[in-house]
Amino acid sequence: MSIRILLVDDNILFRKGLAALLSTQPDLSVVGDLRGGKEAIQASLSMEPDVIVMDIIQAGVNGLDTVAQIKRRQLQVKVLMLTAFRTHDYVRAALRAGADGYVLKDATFEELLMCTRCVATGKKYLSPDVSGNVVEGLLHPEHAHANPSALEKLTQRELSILQLIAEGRTNSGAAEILSLSPKTVEKHRASLMNKLGLRNAVELTMVAIALGLVKRPTPMSCLECDSGYLMTSLCRAGGMASGYGPVPV
Repeated sequence: MSIRILLVDDNILFRKGLAALLSTQPDLSVVGDLRGGKEAIQASLSMEPDVIVMDIIQAGVNGLDTVAQIKRRQLQVKVLMLTAFRTHDYVRAALRAGADGYVLKDATFEELLMCTRCVATGKKYLSPDVSGNVVEGLLHPEHAHANPSALEKLTQRELSILQLIAEGRTNSGAAEILSLSPKTVEKHRASLMNKLGLRNAVELTMVAIALGLVKRPTPMSCLECDSGYLMTSLCRAGGMASGYGPVPV
């Protein structure tokens, strides 16, 4: 019996190419490929995949929030994070959310096959390139606790709202995507801004860029963004540095 795989990535060329590669394996069956987390949550029920392979950063609901919601509904579904993020805080956040495996996008196809089959049998898998960071965190937890990153301070839901607001969504727009009330989104938004010491939407967007939740704005993206004034302000400021003010990332 073949392993049923659902792919979730906002890059259509990568997604379709990976689907074609996986389909060459006789024991693997790609049952669908989707762009974002909201669709993946619904498809985890309707398509009945054995393994969901997804990126952390995706359209709408981010991968960490998506994993947490899928695991609450479908505990038996295995989730493999396939991402470019190799820092220990992203790995720990993914594992806390319920991910069964974590592999980097620069891994070989053979490694991806191995870890897909591994998590399908109920085992856990960490790419060798990130497992060292996890072990270091277990051996020296005081380092992480002494200086937690912005990623570790926020819940999965707060990360999704941070991403959506930084993408130019209003509270109502974010609420519609996340199936929440605008008041609930407003509450989470206030909470995350308080945790990170942020004062306005521009600072919020700068943190989202630093975390890799959204791309650095370009003049073209300023024209296309719903919140043009926000992105224009960032473009005029020259984008941002990789680390933002008082927020450790």
